[in-house]
Amino acid sequence: MGFIATQNKGFGMNFDNGFTISVQWGTGNYCEKKNLGADGDEEIKKSRWESTSAEIAVFNDTGIVPVGNSDDVIGWCSADEVATIITIVQSTHPDNQEEMVKEIKALKI
Repeated sequence: MGFIATQNKGFGMNFDNGFTISVQWGTGNYCEKKNLGADGDEEIKKSRWESTSAEIAVFNDTGIVPVGNSDDVIGWCSADEVATIITIVQSTHPDNQEEMVKEIKALKI
């Protein structure tokens, strides 16, 4: 499985190295749309859903990889920041998870 869709509010990508990245921009995620909509499903009511920022999470085969400086996820990422993190995650050797986390945290997002 290469791509994952998430209720019109995000996507995931599974890489050959065993890592998965999740990029989400819906209500409840750490992004521009976080507090929009009391019922938390505004994004699935729309045919097109946009945000100026997104939340990312990284997973390996055992669960979430803590990539944030103060949380497991990183919120409020711009499109360019998301692209940079996708490149880091995709290019990391499975045995170098610790180095990947350091590289992502060094971005100070």
